[in-house]
Amino acid sequence: MQTTDFGNHEVSILRAEQLFQLIKEIAEAYGVSEPDASILSDALVQSELMGLETHGVSRLSIYLKRIELGLINPKADMTFERKFRAVEVLNAQNGLGQVAGVKAMTRAVELANENGIGAVGVRNSQHFGALSYYCLLAVNSGFIGMAFTNAEPALPPWGSYEACFGTNPIALGVPTGSDYPILIDLSTSVVARGKIIAASKKGDRLPEGWALDVEGNPTTDPEKALEGSLLTMAGPKGYALAMMVDILSGVITGAGFGKGVHSMYKDMKNEANVGHMMIAVNIEAFMPKAFFYDRIQEMIKQVKSSKKRPGVSKINVPGEHKLELKRKRDKEGIPISPVTIKDLQSLAKSKGVPFRREG
Repeated sequence: MQTTDFGNHEVSILRAEQLFQLIKEIAEAYGVSEPDASILSDALVQSELMGLETHGVSRLSIYLKRIELGLINPKADMTFERKFRAVEVLNAQNGLGQVAGVKAMTRAVELANENGIGAVGVRNSQHFGALSYYCLLAVNSGFIGMAFTNAEPALPPWGSYEACFGTNPIALGVPTGSDYPILIDLSTSVVARGKIIAASKKGDRLPEGWALDVEGNPTTDPEKALEGSLLTMAGPKGYALAMMVDILSGVITGAGFGKGVHSMYKDMKNEANVGHMMIAVNIEAFMPKAFFYDRIQEMIKQVKSSKKRPGVSKINVPGEHKLELKRKRDKEGIPISPVTIKDLQSLAKSKGVPFRREG
């Protein structure tokens, strides 16, 4: 492990393989099976590689705390309970969200291979990190992947200040026939809630226009924002999208929805009951894949050749920056904040897991 200055903060640099093994061993020490610990660790490390730190290693401690409290089942026997042609429903049995997400998207791809499209709804799950991780599972199999999840209430309906919907993200992954797929992953709030949590841990202030306090007043205090609500992206449009995701992830899957999704940070008595929806699309059901790749490459060409605004040197397609960063961090290592390193060291020490240091 090395340290370096990164954005005015001293951070530790860990290799992806080192970080993966450490998280895996810690999770196993908390009772997670080896296959499921590998999934959890890979999901968190991949988020770190793509710069999605708010959905990466910083979330590990709360998952493990909820395992200790009996609010997450580390050995859940997840079962597919309903099937209708190209549609299935997975009961995650209160297991780890990352494991449920991988099982659901893997099955959605299998259904799409058989039927042209596959959809798997998930209930009784947890927070499961970055949606782009699951979309890439479909992309790596040559399919288009879509993912939706609801979350604990953080967004008010338009005109209200009472949190009713989660930040309820939407994601799409599209193979392009090149090294860089198109990868769209966005929350329906102005900013992901994880960034509010990160600001709270660092003691930073928030930009104006991100959040409201419990009385509906604008705030730049992350603690007041976490007690209050976040603002939706694009005003009423973001509210409508948050409701759409909750219908697809919560209402139709049988999971919790709206205020029925319990907070993994604030509620230490109830299971979260988060819901997800995974959809895979077989390109061959619409046209030959080679023809699709020609068309999507033409779209990318049009985007990248668009006239640039002053000061802009390059136009990226969605996800390109994340994947470029992933390649860089694969080679150079992953910067981990002092707060997260301290959490990892504490978790490892509590279970007798060696915290290996590399030069």
